[in-house]
Parts: sequence; structure tokens; C-alpha cells
Amino acid sequence: MILSYLSVLGDAPEVFVILIGAFAFSMLVGLTFHEFSHALVADLLGDRTPRRFGRVSLDPRRHLDPVGSTLIFFVGFGWAKPVPINPAATTKPRQALATISAAGPISNLILAGVAAIPIRLGWVPFFHPFVNPGFASQWAEVWTETPQDLIGLFLGTIVLLNLILATFNLLPIAPLDGFNAAVGLLPPNLSRQFSQTATWGPGILILLVLVPRFSGLPFDPLFSVISPIVNFFLFLFVGDATTLRLG
Repeated sequence: MILSYLSVLGDAPEVFVILIGAFAFSMLVGLTFHEFSHALVADLLGDRTPRRFGRVSLDPRRHLDPVGSTLIFFVGFGWAKPVPINPAATTKPRQALATISAAGPISNLILAGVAAIPIRLGWVPFFHPFVNPGFASQWAEVWTETPQDLIGLFLGTIVLLNLILATFNLLPIAPLDGFNAAVGLLPPNLSRQFSQTATWGPGILILLVLVPRFSGLPFDPLFSVISPIVNFFLFLFVGDATTLRLG
């Protein structure tokens, strides 16, 4: 993903540095806090499995997967190390599964909300790099007009990346958090039937991510699903700070 912005390196190297910093921060903090939240909530509910594996920690080394993190940085799709849990160790296993699963995406919404505070208060503008790479050089001129613009780009990128991470993980497709949350929330009979689709999940995700990129489809089904949700949270967090939106 970050390679799409190499075109700005010559004209505005500071933009490239800001983007690398924002992506790295979002990866280190966003993914770490996401997995830590799963582990912490499980521990609070009585499941000591994450603690035994050393996952109730904010140390990124406990949570980041080298391959998955690298892919997120360069192609926009990847993963962290899943937190091992045992909901059966809690007093209400099904509710615990849903709560533990929801904790990760909620943590990313919290991070996005905190990063959005200076934007919401009007201290800095809201910018993000998810624009047509062919126009990145033109946008770079806007992003570098003032120090506040660069700060806005840094914070806006963190906001948007964490919103995308939260929304994507809420999809009810295995092994995403939304799938486990649905298994915990659905009535027992439906839950058992739905859980049987878990083996199909990784293949479905690969198709959703890769097929639009290589098939020449005029639309992206995954983007079409998550974009309205991301835009909702963007409006909630940054308000009318700018008309620039995802989509």
C-alpha cells in the first residue's frame, strides 16, 4: 500500500515520511491494542488462556506477526497473531465469546476517536492518503502547505486506518472477529449451523480482497460493504472537518 505513494517522494519527501510514520504507528499501536483488548477482556471474564500465553501485554512483539504485519504495510491486507481463548472457562461461554470478539474492533474505534480529537476541535484539518495514487503529487502540495496540514495528514491516516481495521474485522466471516461475535450472539441452533461455515471463511476473504484487484471488476464488493460504515464513523469522529471522505 505504501508503495503507491512513491511518486511523492521526489516532490514532497516529508509527506512520504509522514505516511510511513502513520502506517507504522497504526500497525504497531492499532494491531497491538486490538489483540491486547481481546486478551484483557478474556482475562477479566475468567479465561486465563491469554495470560498463560503472555498475551495480556502491550508489548507489540507479543502480538505482531512478521509476515502479516509486512503485508498490511505494503499491500493493505494482513494479520496479527490470534489470541488463544477458551470461552468455556468463563461462566457464560457464548456471551463471553461475543464480548471478547467485539473487544478488538472496539479498541480500534477508541484509538480512532482519540486521534480524531484535534481534528474535531478544528486544530488541524482532516487529510488521509486514500486518494487516487495518480493524484498523490497534487495532494502532496495541499498536505505540505503548513505544519498543521502535515499533522492533520498523520492523525487522519491513523483515524482512517483504525476505522478500516475495526469495520473489516466486524464482518461475519471466519476468522474475523465478527464471525465469532455472531456465533456467540445467535440462538444456539443457528449458531451451530453458522459455525460450520468457518472453513469457508479464509477462502471467501481471499476472493473478496484479491479478485477485484486482478479481475478488472468495475466495483469492489468488500469496499462497497465497509465504506458506508467507515464513512458513518468518520462523520461521527471528525464531523464536517472536510468534505474529503472514503468513497
